[in-house]
Amino acid sequence: MTKLHELAKLGQAVWIDYIKRSFITSGGLQNWIDQGARGVTSNPTIFDRAISGSSDYDADLQRLARTSLTTEEIYEALALEDIARAAELLRPVYEATQGLDGYVSLEVSPKLAHDTAGTIAEARRLFTTLARPNVLIKVPATPAGLPAIQALIGEGINVNVTLIFSLEQYEAVAEAYISGLEKRAAAGQELGRVASVASLFVSRLDTAVDRELEQLGRADLQGKAAVANAKMVYARFKELFGGERWQRLARLGARVQRPLWASTGTKNPCYSDTLYVDSLIGPDTVNTMPPETLQAFLDHGRVALTVEEGLEEARAHLALLADVGVDLPAIMQRLQDDGVAAFAKSFDSLLASIAAKREQLRRG
Repeated sequence: MTKLHELAKLGQAVWIDYIKRSFITSGGLQNWIDQGARGVTSNPTIFDRAISGSSDYDADLQRLARTSLTTEEIYEALALEDIARAAELLRPVYEATQGLDGYVSLEVSPKLAHDTAGTIAEARRLFTTLARPNVLIKVPATPAGLPAIQALIGEGINVNVTLIFSLEQYEAVAEAYISGLEKRAAAGQELGRVASVASLFVSRLDTAVDRELEQLGRADLQGKAAVANAKMVYARFKELFGGERWQRLARLGARVQRPLWASTGTKNPCYSDTLYVDSLIGPDTVNTMPPETLQAFLDHGRVALTVEEGLEEARAHLALLADVGVDLPAIMQRLQDDGVAAFAKSFDSLLASIAAKREQLRRG
């Protein structure tokens, strides 16, 4: 038994924030599943690094280069193959946990972050094309994404809501999920196999807040905002999924929308490399980690229920940040905007890399 199995006993699932063709075909993913990993997440940046930074996809690119597919259609063919293969490897986890875990996530195009109808159409198409129950479609928690989330949940499409930074954004996401389930319930549709997670980005908040604290001469307050914010989100999660409104859905078989801690690789080398794992362990949560953080946690991470520890201290710290002049709402909104832009940039870089490789292979 590994520490990942111990976390599962405490109610936290560990998903791997990484995907690459050779990682799947070489047995690397299966090895992590054997050690207790229970899911996989991807995003445009991960696919950009995988496709442009390796020769894993060259054989497929050579074949697809001879077709009339567009560059974006070639990317989708490559990505869907990876997602499908990962979903098959994770299917036993999905079955063993009765649909709680065993998921792999694929993001809609980041260019649709402000397009509700486009997001719904693409999410629906991707979910239908993959035709696997253990796939989550990633949709950003933007103002345009929120109604898309509600509609997709109402259709029974599994959703990983991404790019959440603030408590207010989280509350809006939870409302979209609950409202989508209520729509299904009103239509007499099944609720028990609809899955969703709400992905709160963690380390990026410390990076942004620490920068402002440095300028304010308050380095003594650095390195605490991200964990404090996540603890407040978890407390709100328990409230939203503990009341009578939720219980009516739970009696119909609905599952809670688990908070997922994303961006948990430590950016600041002065902080523990397992800071965002050790501090946020609790029931009904997911932590998605890059392989290096997974390895660090197995080596020296601490397994204990921690996400509800120091809740009042967390609340006080966030209030103190406001008192010294840190505008957290503005920072969190900027982080979401920057996240959308960064994924769009990665997507453009990915398409450019595929186009260049395609041309190179065409020439022989």
